[in-house]
Amino acid sequence: MTKPRETDLYLPIKAFLQRQGYDVKGEVGAADVVARKGDSPPVIVELKLAFSLTLFHQGVARLAVTDHVYLAVAHKPGKLFQRTLKDNVKLGRRLGLGLMTVRLRDGHIEVHADPGPYAPRKSKKKQAQLLRAFDRLQGDPNDGGATRHGIVTGYRQDALRCARFLAVHGPSAGAKIKAWAEVPDATRIMADDHYGWFQRVQRGIYDLTDAGRKGLADYGDT
Repeated sequence: MTKPRETDLYLPIKAFLQRQGYDVKGEVGAADVVARKGDSPPVIVELKLAFSLTLFHQGVARLAVTDHVYLAVAHKPGKLFQRTLKDNVKLGRRLGLGLMTVRLRDGHIEVHADPGPYAPRKSKKKQAQLLRAFDRLQGDPNDGGATRHGIVTGYRQDALRCARFLAVHGPSAGAKIKAWAEVPDATRIMADDHYGWFQRVQRGIYDLTDAGRKGLADYGDT
């Protein structure tokens, strides 16, 4: 099977633009594809087999020539590509770039975004969630830029307070931990047991597991 090349995207895109009445030529100046229709501003398409920072740099550079700039990549099957596509469509829109994919097996073109100004709507719900997470987090236990593994969240801090209480006082009721350790959701946290730290020893009474004791050691005074 022949390895795909960037030039494999050209003919499907040329045919797609020609069906819309454009005159199309490849490798014009610095542009991969240039299309013209009458006196309208030209359309430029930059080609890459996959998304890259270079592709976006090229697209932004072509905006000095025309507002009608598309990025085109080869379509790939699978959920990973769909997630990547979704993120890059958002990025392209922010930059004023259009984006299309080419299915190499049959030349099918799908336009996911057209060029033009774009102002994303702010989500009050997401902002409120962010601020709640900020307010719940005690101190500043995480280095900015750290990977998600081992990140200390407000939820984890509450679980650690429950674990410390059990380590000192032994099996206890959630209501007691709520009052003494000031963890409003103590019972729910121990019942849900997301980290495997807690075990119910009788109705309403919880104790630490070995994993819970290790969690206390791992996170120290967090």
